Amino acid sequence: MFERFTTAARGVVINAQQAARQLGHPAIGTEHVLLGLIHEPRSATARLLSPHGLDPAAVGADIQRLLGDRFEPDLSFTDADAEDAAALKAIGIDLAKVRAAIEESFGAGSLQLPPREPRRRGLFGRRTGGHIPFTARAKKVLELSLREAIRLHHNFIAPEHIMLGLLREGDGLACRILADHDVDFAKLRADLTDSIQNEAA
Repeated sequence: MFERFTTAARGVVINAQQAARQLGHPAIGTEHVLLGLIHEPRSATARLLSPHGLDPAAVGADIQRLLGDRFEPDLSFTDADAEDAAALKAIGIDLAKVRAAIEESFGAGSLQLPPREPRRRGLFGRRTGGHIPFTARAKKVLELSLREAIRLHHNFIAPEHIMLGLLREGDGLACRILADHDVDFAKLRADLTDSIQNEAA
């Protein structure tokens, strides 16, 4: 799939990875993808979201407000996880009740990841990199970007397709941030579709 990504779309992924790293998050979520999409102020997504007060600084502040200093892992179920949850429920184990019992016994937030240790520094004092994985939800956004490209009969994936995938997924932290800024999802979808169709023509 990544071979279909345009240079700009690859830049979105790189920017999302850098955003996750700068925030000290161990995985790339939809919120980091949103940051990657609006990183370039001349992009269609940045232009369309700017009137709503959404720029990298505002989105970064929203992420901090919503997640605080600690990264909240993506505990949403993928289709495979839902099958596992159903199998566990069939033998009397309800994951929601297990989570509630753990938090009751050990305190709210006890299932969150502990604060990360600072990264070791390399030879010249630079932070050593390392692969940052995508959350299940962010992976779904990238898969949906391919579906959006196919729907529009495009043989490439541009940043607009990624944003359309993010809107189609609809449940991540990025969509919550968009909703908090009163973004009309249907209008944004239409505007993005028009923008990419005009570029492709």
